[in-house]
Amino acid sequence: MTNSKVIPLFSAPIANAGLDFSTPIKNVLNSHWYILGEEVNKFEDEFSNFVGVAHCISVANGSDALELALRGLGVQPKDRVVAVANAGFYGSTAIHAVGATPLYVEIDPVSLTLCPKSLSAIIDTKPSAIIVTHLYGQLANIEEIVRIASAAGVPVLEDCAQSHGARRNGKQAGSFGTVACFSFYPTKNLGALGDGGAVVTNDSDLAAKIKQLRQYGWSQKYQVAIPGGRNSRLDEIQAAILRVKLPHLDGWNAQRRSIAKRYNNAFSGLDLQLPSSVAEDYVGHLYVVRVKNRTAFAAALKEQLISTDMHYPIADHNQPAYVVTGLTSLEETERACETVISLPCFPGLTDEEVERVINAVTAYFSKEK
Repeated sequence: MTNSKVIPLFSAPIANAGLDFSTPIKNVLNSHWYILGEEVNKFEDEFSNFVGVAHCISVANGSDALELALRGLGVQPKDRVVAVANAGFYGSTAIHAVGATPLYVEIDPVSLTLCPKSLSAIIDTKPSAIIVTHLYGQLANIEEIVRIASAAGVPVLEDCAQSHGARRNGKQAGSFGTVACFSFYPTKNLGALGDGGAVVTNDSDLAAKIKQLRQYGWSQKYQVAIPGGRNSRLDEIQAAILRVKLPHLDGWNAQRRSIAKRYNNAFSGLDLQLPSSVAEDYVGHLYVVRVKNRTAFAAALKEQLISTDMHYPIADHNQPAYVVTGLTSLEETERACETVISLPCFPGLTDEEVERVINAVTAYFSKEK
């Protein structure tokens, strides 16, 4: 083997290379104000401007963002919330946390995101909300989904944890629906140095309610005015780091797309399904292909010291912790879970490393013939 260096699926040291984190952290330390201070206020303003919405409420993590958004929308125990079942159970976790029931609908087999036709088939049952996950950095068919939902009077919650900066027709991920949620986990396109999240919306009343919910449900200090509140706050250090990184986000996304384009061009004649878009509606959070024999494919790449992962191998309705009844067919969802595999695609990946991935993939399919 000529190259002994492992190509990681993601590398924080490489992705964060050249950024000055010491100065903003030192500034926070010297301020002696660590929670809900100026850094949080400024980040919330900057991020809402970036997304193109009126309000941003930062929280402790992306999962809390989803849960608090559902509570803000008034989702109650026993209500039904539409979701897809191929997105890692994150939306399902939030649905269960509020005591609601997931109503799983089928995915589009090309984009692997929520299928509008499947949504139309169940919308008359009046679910309380719809979670639309922009999976792997790919915008769902959000305009059509919002059209269907609006006609039925059902709010749309965009899960943008993997799609920071994705755009279509001048609009950003997070600006299409009633409310949207982001995660700033370190591996995200916009990642902090720890956990972090945010809820964004144009609805002033909803924003005010979620702002209360993130801090115990207080209307004023120590006065709990609404139920369902919790302690979920982005700290000043994470906000300061996110402010350093936000101006770089579009450039990093362009790097991810560039790598994805090289992969797509190289793999176009091979027996695997490629991402459906490498345009601006895709930000390459994960470069996910679908192969028939995933285990053999992963093993072949591991031999060449190329890291892979499976996002996500177990459909939500097949998770052992929960029994799901009354399902419609989710054949496309289950097929996706059985065949998806992620290849390295992140800012700082070198041309040589991209070429190594391309060579390893093409060599695998050459042997398959």
